[in-house]
Amino acid sequence: MKDPYHIWKTAVGTTRWIGSPTSVIVHTLIFVGFFVAAGENWIAFEDMFRVLTIVVSLEAIYLAIFIQMTINYTTQELAEVSEDIEEIQVDIGEIQEDVGELQENVEEISEDVEEITEEEKSEEAAEEQRKVEQRKTLADIQTDLRKLMQDITKLQQSTPKESQHPKAQ
Repeated sequence: MKDPYHIWKTAVGTTRWIGSPTSVIVHTLIFVGFFVAAGENWIAFEDMFRVLTIVVSLEAIYLAIFIQMTINYTTQELAEVSEDIEEIQVDIGEIQEDVGELQENVEEISEDVEEITEEEKSEEAAEEQRKVEQRKTLADIQTDLRKLMQDITKLQQSTPKESQHPKAQ
């Protein structure tokens, strides 16, 4: 026996052909041919009806079988497609969960980046404040040094030279 798939494929092809306009034309020509043969007395009218009835009956039986095979094949294919759809839906659900997790991770990363940016801004502001304080302290030290130098200079000028060098006497 042939592969069932091959037989189903033949049944599907046959039912497609029977349902086509070409099939209508071929069947019409066959029936007309039978009636022309009987009309031209190539075959007796009763024999033509007997043969035509047998042929049409056998064709109907085989068509019913082919149609049922096509329905069975189509039903099986639909069941397989249904299983595939269910698997795809499960996969989509998993993908949606993954996307949700990724969105949460992106939100967490965004929050971390914002925190780091704020910390950097705070650190930059603190660093800038330290620099300002250092400049002020340095300016104060320079001012104090200038005053001290001026005081030393004044003291040197006000002190007699002799007292500066006691050993010279």
